[in-house]
Amino acid sequence: MSSPVPDARQAVRAAAQWLALLESGSASEQDRANLQRWRDSCVSHEQAWQKAQALRQRFADLPSALALKSLDRPEPGRRVVLKRALGAVALVPAAWLISRQLPLEIWQADLHTATGERKQMQLADGSSLQLSTASAVDVDLQSRRLKLIEGELSLKVPSASPLTIQTKFGQISVSQSEVCVRQEARGCRVSVYNGAVQLQPLQGAALALRSGQQVSLQAVGVGPISSFDVLAPGWREGVLMAKNQPLGDFLRELGTYRPGVLRWEPELEALRVTGSFRLDDTDRVLALLAASLPLEVHSRTRYWVTLLPRKNSV
Repeated sequence: MSSPVPDARQAVRAAAQWLALLESGSASEQDRANLQRWRDSCVSHEQAWQKAQALRQRFADLPSALALKSLDRPEPGRRVVLKRALGAVALVPAAWLISRQLPLEIWQADLHTATGERKQMQLADGSSLQLSTASAVDVDLQSRRLKLIEGELSLKVPSASPLTIQTKFGQISVSQSEVCVRQEARGCRVSVYNGAVQLQPLQGAALALRSGQQVSLQAVGVGPISSFDVLAPGWREGVLMAKNQPLGDFLRELGTYRPGVLRWEPELEALRVTGSFRLDDTDRVLALLAASLPLEVHSRTRYWVTLLPRKNSV
């Protein structure tokens, strides 16, 4: 089976080429129909297209600046400059998308998961490792070290020989314990399900965290310790739990397990959600929300879904 990386790189480059064609003003109706078919054919195509469009706004001034250089040139020169400008517009989003969406470190990770995918594996030392959606990790058992590059992992180490989880914000030493670590923009959420672990932020004092406790590991220390229910099902069992949770927060979490674009109107943010939802069918989760809350699900494509307030029936 071929690696998913070349396919993803192909998708972002193709999205940039489609974008350049549309920006050129020479796209025909057939071209637009072909683009729609390309988007609908694969989730990675739709994701690449949405990111290309968002990125296009950042380079909104580039085509105009390049085109201005051609205004005073003779016709042949103008064609050459415009052709080069079109090529530049195509290359900039492609290069940016590849570097932002598919960092080299993730391509080269020992283990990784796609959006919506979860993996469970037994390591050679007997430890059990699970990866949540869109996660990547390097494994070096010789050095007794895991590097969490992206996303979330669960690690169960039965032996007294510790395994160290390295993150962007510090490290967690795990022995005869079970822990979940979720790396986010501002810190790592560390939750201990069994035993005890040692946390060492990049700066600051070390901390021991015990079963039923969780904390945010940050570069300059840790946040306050809080408790949680170790028996409550979670992503490791393929379940997303909500207890009187704001719908906006729930949807942001659900979106990490769902490929494509999920949007909702601001007035839906404050609605409350309670329940246990299976992550293996996020379309069904949205249908359940629509059945229990005053909202409607509108699907533009399989990978572009918007939630709207339900219209009052006449």
